[in-house]
Amino acid sequence: MPLLQIIVASTRPGRVGRAVADWVVDVAREHGGFEVQLVDLAEVNLPFLDEPNHPSMREYTHRHTLDWSATVDAADAFVFVMPEYNFSFNAPLKNALDFLYYEWQYKPVGFVSYGNTSAGLRAVQMIKQVVTTLKMMPIPEGVPIHYVSKCIEDGRFVAAEAMRDGAQAMLDELGRLAPALGTVREAAAG
Repeated sequence: MPLLQIIVASTRPGRVGRAVADWVVDVAREHGGFEVQLVDLAEVNLPFLDEPNHPSMREYTHRHTLDWSATVDAADAFVFVMPEYNFSFNAPLKNALDFLYYEWQYKPVGFVSYGNTSAGLRAVQMIKQVVTTLKMMPIPEGVPIHYVSKCIEDGRFVAAEAMRDGAQAMLDELGRLAPALGTVREAAAG
């Protein structure tokens, strides 16, 4: 089965992103089309990009980069669980993307975004420019969450039916694309 990494982008204290990501993990496991792994950027704890060489050289000098490279390289598909900050995505997610280059390539990515009135949709539009430059394939199916704090009950995210339907559609599309893009990765590596 393809490995789906669900990446929690928010690292700040008091965040709701982890509760949302835990819900995505549950939905993905119920979907049954993936091996599912939660990757929390707060736990990965990358410093700001500190490698002396360009990521495309893959000449990493720090243990945290080698570990991050191995984590991302293992994945076949991603879901970014991401907040919107000031009409854009957050700095820890951009930093995590910037550390690597080849490890992201030819992998599909879906987005579970959250915020207030915008539901994080502006952040998703902004990050699509970045992920396509890394040769990732962003998919249109996703889960935008309006007023996310109203969906948290006793520390857990409680999804509306439309969110569950959106997650299923996103996972179905990732499931179609992950094997196809795996073939592309193999051809590019050969």
